[in-house]
This record gives sequence, structure tokens and C-alpha cells, in this order.
Amino acid sequence: MQIHTERLVLRPFEISDLNTTHEYAADFENTRYMLFLPNKTLEESRQYLAWAASEWEKAEPVNLEFAITLGGKHIGAISIHLDKQSSTGEFGWILNKKYWGYGFMTEAALAVKEFAVNRLKVKKLIAHCDSKNNVSQNVMKKIGMRMESFNERRQYPDSRGISGEYTYTCLLYTSPSPRDMRRS
Repeated sequence: MQIHTERLVLRPFEISDLNTTHEYAADFENTRYMLFLPNKTLEESRQYLAWAASEWEKAEPVNLEFAITLGGKHIGAISIHLDKQSSTGEFGWILNKKYWGYGFMTEAALAVKEFAVNRLKVKKLIAHCDSKNNVSQNVMKKIGMRMESFNERRQYPDSRGISGEYTYTCLLYTSPSPRDMRRS
């Protein structure tokens, strides 16, 4: 399973992505707004990749973790996690800081959004970000998500402590109302 965009290929993670994953997943600047990162050891990154690869082997995976590649080089990750009904998908993403500022994450997110609509038949997307993470907020806005709520207690598991958190959502499909049906 691969998703192709103008510049990128999104593909399932492989164990061979270990070093490139660990490069961004262990970098504090790259992960400062990520709840469950940075990884402290190469083994943590290896465990994540083993889990991500095993999810793709399931008959109906609910945690779809894509490696973002540019010209064959792994530069980041984007994921969509499905709820129990597979009607809502929660986005997550990270990009190696060497590739910030080129629009790669927006391009990848638009492609996964299209995949969510057309292949997964998801009805709603949701994403969370630290209230100080303006770059992720901009990506969410560019792909059609709107801020739904603000939570004052985003609790990091380390010395970063507490921050604010925005939740963004996007409805992908809604059934027409009887009123809309009368108009057609």
C-alpha cells in the first residue's frame, strides 16, 4: 500500500527505517510538541517500528503509520488511527527538521485525508496539537480542519510540564438532511 503525491511517496513503515526514524524521534527540537517523544534510545525507536509494521499485517488495521519519503529518502511520518467504528480518524505527524518549510507535511496530510475519505470511508478527522505549535495549526487549517476546542491541560510526561492543547476537526461526509433533499 503506497500513496503517491507530486513529490512524496507514503508507505508502510519498515524496520529498515530505524536510523532515519530515530534521527527525528530522538531530537528534542524536532519533538518538542510531541506528547510521547523524544525517544531516548534506539531500542525505543525499534519497538515503535516493530509495532507500526505489525499493524499493517492485520486484516483490518486501525493504526496506519506511513513513512513519508522524498526521492526514496525517509523524512518523516504521518498516521491515522481509527476509532472502534472506523468512522473517525485521528491524525498525527512529524517531519525531520531538515525538511521543514517546504510544504511536505501539508502535501502528505492532504494525501492521507483523501485516502481516509476514499479508501477508509472515514466521516471525521481529528487532530491535537500543543497551543504553541503554530506550524501544526497551519497544516490543520490548510487541509480544511477547524479548531473545535481548547484544553488548558496538555500534560507532558517529562520536564515540559503542562501546556495548552487545541483540537481540530474536519467532517468529511455527512448525509443530506431531509431539507437538503427537498431542494434538489
